[in-house]
Amino acid sequence: MYEEFYHLSALPFQLTPDHRFFYGSDVHKKALAHLEFGLSQGEGFIVITGEIGSGKTTLIRHLLAQIESEANFIAANVTSSKLEGDDIVRMTASSFGVETADRNKAEVLQEFEGFLAQTYKRGVRAVLIVDEAQNLSVSALEELRMFANFQYGHAALLQIIMVGQPEFRATLGMPQFDQLRQRILASYHLGPITEAETHAYVTHRLQAVGWKNDPQITDAAFTEIYKFSGGVPRRINTLCARVLLFGFIEERHLIDADDVRKVGQDLEAERQEVVAGPGVSLNGTPAAPAAAQMESVSNADDGAQQILIRRLEARLESLERHLERNDKLLKMMSIAIGNSGLRD
Repeated sequence: MYEEFYHLSALPFQLTPDHRFFYGSDVHKKALAHLEFGLSQGEGFIVITGEIGSGKTTLIRHLLAQIESEANFIAANVTSSKLEGDDIVRMTASSFGVETADRNKAEVLQEFEGFLAQTYKRGVRAVLIVDEAQNLSVSALEELRMFANFQYGHAALLQIIMVGQPEFRATLGMPQFDQLRQRILASYHLGPITEAETHAYVTHRLQAVGWKNDPQITDAAFTEIYKFSGGVPRRINTLCARVLLFGFIEERHLIDADDVRKVGQDLEAERQEVVAGPGVSLNGTPAAPAAAQMESVSNADDGAQQILIRRLEARLESLERHLERNDKLLKMMSIAIGNSGLRD
């Protein structure tokens, strides 16, 4: 709904990775350079790691959009979810269009190698992208290493890009993966983007959907966006989507630091609620009834009492803001539905 209020052609901060919104920050440009160098070698493994939400999948989709437009590349993507060796073999072959039904593992491997050889003869290079690589089992990693042995003459038939969370680097450091590690041609870890890049990233995504400075966002607001997100792209997207929703509900055409701070505090309160769960206090102990909490407050020393009161007040204020916004949103939706009925 807020995209209509601000005259945007689409939602600028969707959580689903979309290569059309790719922003080339310093770390993302370096990661892309490592990927391009690795691909230029035509063999071995490329490893990209990063924290959750750092932009790994968007980066890979941006790369895929580039290479799939070239006639001499064919790429397939596999997302790992605790796959074992046999699973990764079948899923990989199937992702390239090789029939795997009613075939044993040896037959699948033979068919897959034949497919890769024919692909190479046509002058086309095959690239496999394995996402969520930190979930791969030892046997699955071993099968991927064996894929690297597929050759036609002296040319490798398959190149593999592995994308995962930071713990995947620790996995690759284990002694049993020494042979695989020796075949890694390029490796890069995606860190967060800077404050200046956060500003440019938000602007880039807004401009991609036709933003004409409505809402206007102050420099101080951009600083708060960076503070609350830590420069992690997915956190930026989550926060900015909620800020625009807040602006729509409050009918704001100027977003300032206080607005971002309110939304950021609400998101943090929601996160803590999810972590704590129903009926559980934020320190992990069962939540006491309100009367018992108040008795505990009365028995606490003055400093602790004041801290607890401030926390309770902050949570009450957050809940009140939520209720007010939800009420406004429901009223707006009701009006919109009524207007739609009149047009019909």
